[in-house]
Amino acid sequence: MLKNKRGMEMVQVAILIALAVALGLIFRTQITEFVNNTFADLNS
Repeated sequence: MLKNKRGMEMVQVAILIALAVALGLIFRTQITEFVNNTFADLNS
């Protein structure tokens, strides 16, 4: 029973990581633009 729970936890973690990577790839340009604008504002 305990082994099955650990396996499910690993699957959940893998799904969450894959989701985070997918969102990062989808919104890559917006994220890059936001970071660049933020650093530009801090430097000026």
